[in-house]
Amino acid sequence: MEYLVLERRLKRLRSVLERRQKDLRLLVDQVRNEHNFSAILRTADAVGLLYVYYHKGKGVKAKVSEGVTQGAHKWLLIENVDEPVGLVKNLKEEGYQIVATVLSDESVNFRSVDYTKPTLLIVGNEREGVSGELAELADHKVVIPMHGMVRSLNVSVATAVILYEAERQRSAKGMYDRPSLTEEEINVLLKKWAYEDVLKERKR
Repeated sequence: MEYLVLERRLKRLRSVLERRQKDLRLLVDQVRNEHNFSAILRTADAVGLLYVYYHKGKGVKAKVSEGVTQGAHKWLLIENVDEPVGLVKNLKEEGYQIVATVLSDESVNFRSVDYTKPTLLIVGNEREGVSGELAELADHKVVIPMHGMVRSLNVSVATAVILYEAERQRSAKGMYDRPSLTEEEINVLLKKWAYEDVLKERKR
């Protein structure tokens, strides 16, 4: 395969793909503020996620602020999901544990969850949080301890806190030291990032 980037850039892309966590995924449920959504995407890339799903209503696409993401969204597989309940049920059948940020009496400290298991994290919008239907599907409802007057963090901050706990656990287990993507999957993404996307940029 002939790539359209320098060899140094290609090595960097491969190195990133070899650390991507295929089985740590994120569902963003009706987050309305594009800066919050963009900040979440930037964190997702930093932690090594690959798959990010979002739902804003049937057929509604999310806007991304490139000034916030600093281009991080280009290195993620972002999918607009019209039926998030169906997505969650399918991932549960595949063996994923579902972790949702929910303020309730049955919620547990977010640190008590084992994020080294295949995990889908669900975060909700700025006011109502995760929708009731999705919350009911959660294997773990989690909260971040709050010691001040307010009861919750900004959704982008809360997502970062939880994802970095997942990163800490997975790093301790050496999960970033071995690829979770197959060689075929890595090559498919290299073709996209280092050839197809470069061609698109040149045609603009």
